Amino acid sequence: MKSELEVGLDAAAELSVAAAGEPVPSFASLGLPEKLINALSRRGVTEPFAIQARALPDAVAGRDILGRGQTGSGKTLAFGLPLLTRLLGGPRAPRTPRGLVLVPTRELAQQVHDALAPLGQALDLKLMTIYGGASMGRQIDQLRRGVDIVVATPGRLQDLIDQRECDLSQVVITVLDEADHMADLGFMPAVTALLDLTPSNGQRMLFSATLDRGVDKLARAYLKTPAMHAVAPAASPVDTMDHLAFAVQRDAKVAVATEIASRPARTLFFVRTKHGADRLAMQLSTSGVNAMAIHGNLTQNARKRALEGFAHGHARVLVATDVAARGIHVDDVDLVVHYDPPADHKDYLHRSGRTARAGARGTVVSLLLSDEVRDNQRLRERAGVEVSAQSVVPGHPAVRAIAESGEPVVVTTPARMAYSDRPGRTGGPRRSYSDRAGRPQGDRTGRPQSDRPARRSPSSSR
Repeated sequence: MKSELEVGLDAAAELSVAAAGEPVPSFASLGLPEKLINALSRRGVTEPFAIQARALPDAVAGRDILGRGQTGSGKTLAFGLPLLTRLLGGPRAPRTPRGLVLVPTRELAQQVHDALAPLGQALDLKLMTIYGGASMGRQIDQLRRGVDIVVATPGRLQDLIDQRECDLSQVVITVLDEADHMADLGFMPAVTALLDLTPSNGQRMLFSATLDRGVDKLARAYLKTPAMHAVAPAASPVDTMDHLAFAVQRDAKVAVATEIASRPARTLFFVRTKHGADRLAMQLSTSGVNAMAIHGNLTQNARKRALEGFAHGHARVLVATDVAARGIHVDDVDLVVHYDPPADHKDYLHRSGRTARAGARGTVVSLLLSDEVRDNQRLRERAGVEVSAQSVVPGHPAVRAIAESGEPVVVTTPARMAYSDRPGRTGGPRRSYSDRAGRPQGDRTGRPQSDRPARRSPSSSR
């Protein structure tokens, strides 16, 4: 049975659908300061997305917000613009941020920071990120000099609080982004502990793709009569995606994947394990496809370089574990390939949501072994995707059509990555990135961070 919050959001979604034909308001009519509107305009952002248009008036007015929207729906600005507006002109003091954004992954923390920091600069607001795999000393130094907004993963933030280098007692507005993913990763105890350190009378906004997995309980405990806004049903696939399912023989799977990966445009492959990501990236690279891997065993620098290489065109193919399924946005990804099946229908949608963003079209392909076809069919049906698997071999017309699709990638910046002289060994930079003392930039012990912190304590997001 659905909770009251789920029923409320379902009703809000229906209202949003009914209001889809209404004129889109301007940012100026939504209560934002002129400096912020001008900063948006300079970045080419002139009209709000649906979730922004609906959530901003309530958020700017100081109400708690519970928002649900599909990936790529514009949630970052839906909470970021009210956050910046609320903090405009306020005091800045060492170690005591006034705005807090909690996110599940380092990549999402960096993405949120990159989206909001230029806008904050226009308002003389300072933002910083706090996450594992980066120098704790530099984070402490930034906090001591004073920042307005912290974008953080739970574990490293708790570390800094325990060391008395960060104090949440002055936070006036708190955001939880991708709350369902934080629940998946086992972060809810850490999240609630951090929320308990913020003033109970502060404004709170929670944004999530779904309301299950404990998110509804979190909302009931920490949001006060929230305004609920949704732009699409949680289980609805993006309309601009074309979904295909290819049944392949085990000994032909890599060959089919290589043929698809040889296409001129960007392709994002999802696999189940870290070793699987390295292995597939190596196999593709050995076949002449410039591929890189991203997963939790890489240092933060290596993960960042892999993403930058993919985003700027130095590698057309990125092979990722589910660490990349949420919160990572790379422009012009028009093909997502499920090389390994996702765990459930929601993961299928989150992975697939890396394409067809901001109104663009995209294609999603599932590569399935014979014993995976039936279960994957049920999974796709639960995701609202009705497509039957067709048997293919290398060179099949359906495979060739995918391999020849897409616009060629244009390299946008000079290469800055150090590649191995044996391509594909790790799917990314081979050399270890170290600090001045020679320690790899993982956590304080030098260990690289896992992308499945739920198997350890919540603080392992450090």
